[in-house]
Amino acid sequence: MSGHSKWHNIQARKGKSDAQRGKIFTKIGREIAVIVKQGGSDPVSNPKLRDVIAKAKQNNMPNDSIERSIKKAAGELAGVNYESCTYEGYGQGGSAVIVECLTDNKNRTAGDVRHAFDKFGGALGSNGCVSYLFQRKGAVEVEKTDKVDIDELMMTALDLGATDVVEYDDAIEVATEPNMHNIVSEGLEKAGYSVLEAKTSLEPDSYIDLEEEKLAKFLKMIDALEDLDDVQEVFHNVNLPDEE
Repeated sequence: MSGHSKWHNIQARKGKSDAQRGKIFTKIGREIAVIVKQGGSDPVSNPKLRDVIAKAKQNNMPNDSIERSIKKAAGELAGVNYESCTYEGYGQGGSAVIVECLTDNKNRTAGDVRHAFDKFGGALGSNGCVSYLFQRKGAVEVEKTDKVDIDELMMTALDLGATDVVEYDDAIEVATEPNMHNIVSEGLEKAGYSVLEAKTSLEPDSYIDLEEEKLAKFLKMIDALEDLDDVQEVFHNVNLPDEE
């Protein structure tokens, strides 16, 4: 991954209001629930939990909310069981869209996702209809400060197994193989860097451009999908304007 990162671009569109922040807390809480049940409630031995806690703090999620989500998942408090599901479909101009969800009711989620596609001229497809156009990749976002030397960071990251380092105005993104983001994240933290988030994402093999009218409708569809409580991540292959 090099050049203009759509992972960074898409992330920049999120969390712009208090209402959205509340929904983000709900989504992160679900993610914590699943990760704790998979790997335990101790962030020391569960690197995925450590990553999602870092993401929660980056989004200003209160510590007591984080702890409550962990306790629920560990069975210390009453909670809900969530399962993951993925939907694939098409947006404006034949664009490819993948929607990753955590839900306690797949029928409800499928209906909500289908409605968002249909409302804005898209179409929900079958599993596998667009996933072949994407590759799973890892990404570690590092805080950008005056003390960070990009060349030194790059050498450190590459030595840890990263594949690329891209500098932005507000952050630095370290790209990794999908099974290496936790190792690279831990190594960078030990080297003194402030890691804001470590995760995997789906990156398309290529991107398409949409004319203004279709792009506007496409972005409304993406916003509608991201606004659903059950939706965790939305990936696509559309070039977005720099300001998005």
